[in-house]
Amino acid sequence: MRAGKLAHVITVQGLTTTINDMGTPTQTWTLKATLRAEKVEQSTKEYIRGYGASDETVAVFRTRFLGDITTADRIRFADQSYGIKEIAPIGRRKGLELRCVAISGVE
Repeated sequence: MRAGKLAHVITVQGLTTTINDMGTPTQTWTLKATLRAEKVEQSTKEYIRGYGASDETVAVFRTRFLGDITTADRIRFADQSYGIKEIAPIGRRKGLELRCVAISGVE
C-alpha cells in the first residue's frame, strides 16, 4: 500500500453504552481510530425494495490494517457517516478495504 494514495482522513467510531445520572443506559459513538485512507469508489445506487425504490450512496475506502474494526462500527468522512457493510483484508495484515453505505440524517 503506497502512502501517497492515502490522501484522505477518516475516523472509525464505535458504539458504546454508558449509564447517565438517572441510571438509564445511553448509547453514544466514540472515537476508535483516526486513519489515513484512499477513497476508491463512491456511487449512488438505486435498489428496488419491498417498500419501493431507494437510493444508497456506496463508498469504498482502503486503509492500513487495524484489527479491531467491525461491521458494528461506522466511518466519518467529509461530514458524512457511513455504516460498514463489509471488511475485506488486503494481503496478510497489510491493509483493509472497507465497503460502506452512507447513513442519512446522522451527524
